[in-house]
Amino acid sequence: MDVELKGLTKRFDDVVAVDRLDLEINKGEFLVLLGPSGCGKTTALRMIAGLEVIDEGELFIGGRRVNDVLPKYRDVAMVFQSYALYPHMTVRGNIGYPLKLRGIRDPEREEAVRKAAQQVQLEELLDRYPRQLSGGQRQRVALARAIIRHPRVFLMDEPLSNLDAKLRGQMRAELKHLQQELGVTTIYVTHDQIEAMTLASRVAVMNAGVLHQIDTPKNIYNDPANLFVAGFMGSPSMNLISGEVQDKTFQAPGCHYPSPTSEPGKKLVLGVRPEDTQIVSEGEHHLEGIIYSVELTGDQTLVTVKQGEQLITIREDKEFSASINESARIRMTTGRVFFFESESGRRINAT
Repeated sequence: MDVELKGLTKRFDDVVAVDRLDLEINKGEFLVLLGPSGCGKTTALRMIAGLEVIDEGELFIGGRRVNDVLPKYRDVAMVFQSYALYPHMTVRGNIGYPLKLRGIRDPEREEAVRKAAQQVQLEELLDRYPRQLSGGQRQRVALARAIIRHPRVFLMDEPLSNLDAKLRGQMRAELKHLQQELGVTTIYVTHDQIEAMTLASRVAVMNAGVLHQIDTPKNIYNDPANLFVAGFMGSPSMNLISGEVQDKTFQAPGCHYPSPTSEPGKKLVLGVRPEDTQIVSEGEHHLEGIIYSVELTGDQTLVTVKQGEQLITIREDKEFSASINESARIRMTTGRVFFFESESGRRINAT
């Protein structure tokens, strides 16, 4: 493996930002650290980079223990959210600066700059200054500056968050293609589930400094380990309905479904994804509510149904139509309904 974290822990006074984090990252892998703001993902990345001191645990890069190794000797390159470009330098100067620090001579440096710029489609902009570039172009400069170092590991801290939605989509595709082409181990931090799903070979979901699940995006989406992962992964997110067991049935206002446990009064949370629900006019149904909103997004229609005090999202096809405040009956797909303990968040079963 290329990077290994063994019990990595970081505290800020009485706050445990990262709590005994264990990760094994393979060579050439694109690993995404995913979680809400304040979950410890950026702190973990900064410990790998050497920008935060490790309080406990061990960090290995390329089989070498690097806890006390200075950042410049760790053979990593970091791409920041803020681009961190030198405003007085041209694109050429920014990209080539790491090689200038190493004392690489002009002809060799210029050739390396040209190749790196070509990889990120900046060869026509080498004489411009950062102020003359768009946000996407500035991010490409930051990527090229990391590429030119030929590091063992790329570290990326929410590099696309400053871009607009359309440009983020374009940059995701370019970034994934570039990483595959270079074959460099990449650790990428984001709070955006779409970025995690589209970019990662594996996703590590974190919350409150703790790793909750690590797996492929598909497996995490289809088989969440606990209530937090189920609710966080996906856009729109999983529908979560609180209720309890009565007469071997999970019951909540307007909801009934066979329970995975027969323990009377046990409080559970039922989880079902929007695409695993369907509004039906007749036949068996599991939920009843009132249509709250109908949103056509182009290739699909998102229907929000008010069920008790909760809002349930259903993903219907683009031809679907209904009126606000109309009654709705909802069927859930057998085999795609999840149950979690209310207090612990532990996954009980999928039925």
